[in-house]
Amino acid sequence: MLRLDGKVALITGAGSGIGRRTAILFANEGATVVVNDISQENGVQTVDEIRASGGQAYYIKADVTQQAEVKTMVQQTINLFERFADL
Repeated sequence: MLRLDGKVALITGAGSGIGRRTAILFANEGATVVVNDISQENGVQTVDEIRASGGQAYYIKADVTQQAEVKTMVQQTINLFERFADL
């Protein structure tokens, strides 16, 4: 069994660099990954890479410097997976 099987991970800055590597690592460990990046092109590339290796990933665009966008991103993630978080 993979360490993150059945878990959902929301990873910001996942369009490149450390964020992308983290998203791929979490997916390789069984997590369904919600990829966030301000660059849609980069975020979608990360999603495509995860899916190409058999993982599950979704992209949500948000600027994490904007509180309203972060709240929306988190709510979209919760809605997508029908999970509840104590925010």
